[in-house]
Amino acid sequence: MDWKQTLDLLEKGEIRAAAPVAGTWKANVDVKNAILEAFRAGENEEYKGAYEGFVDKHNLPPRKFTVDHNVRMVPGGSSVRRGAYVAPGVIIMPPAYVNTGGYVDEGSMIDSHALVGSCAQIGKNVHLSAGVQIGGVLEPVGLSPVVIEDDCFIGAGAVIVEGILVRKRAVIAPGVSLSKSVPVYDCVNEKKLGKGAAIPEGAVVVPGSRPAGSQWAEKNGLSVSCALIIKYRDEGSDASLELEDALR
Repeated sequence: MDWKQTLDLLEKGEIRAAAPVAGTWKANVDVKNAILEAFRAGENEEYKGAYEGFVDKHNLPPRKFTVDHNVRMVPGGSSVRRGAYVAPGVIIMPPAYVNTGGYVDEGSMIDSHALVGSCAQIGKNVHLSAGVQIGGVLEPVGLSPVVIEDDCFIGAGAVIVEGILVRKRAVIAPGVSLSKSVPVYDCVNEKKLGKGAAIPEGAVVVPGSRPAGSQWAEKNGLSVSCALIIKYRDEGSDASLELEDALR
């Protein structure tokens, strides 16, 4: 399958850059290689019409939506690139960006200044709040991208990168940063999950800090960031996070 067919199937949601396998997520190496091939095959050109003044690869233009797509793409500077899938019922507030290989499932909302990076996987009924940055992982091709599973809430300004997995119904508070170098502590079960750990289902995660580690750092009162699970979702949490139907 060549890169053109791959991009077409990605846009239809018939293939994905990653998929769940045996309880975790695994990258689709063939898909990611095809996306890289599309970049190599692309030539910079000056776009015309509505995109006049922009220069990009000729084969990766922004997607256009109609009412038939059942996607609410609010005017104001948002863009969904060729090869990205956006399911029916998704709302995209301006400005926001979904890069090639990204997957956004039904009922999710991408708020202002939010990014869905290359190959990132966003589940059903996910809310990406204003300023959320979901990193892309295109290379190395064998590395799974960032995955946000169904019914998660990602608070304003959160940054999730380097292939981090956030499992179903998790709540990431505003300002939390998750990467392979950020340790996660479960304060409910009193254990350290480790650096780059998957966020458990239903966990409520807030920004935290821990001592920097050396005697000199301790003497100077220095600390580094970490992520703290302070509770797991309950009925009260669900009520406070419910997205009103009127907004759709």
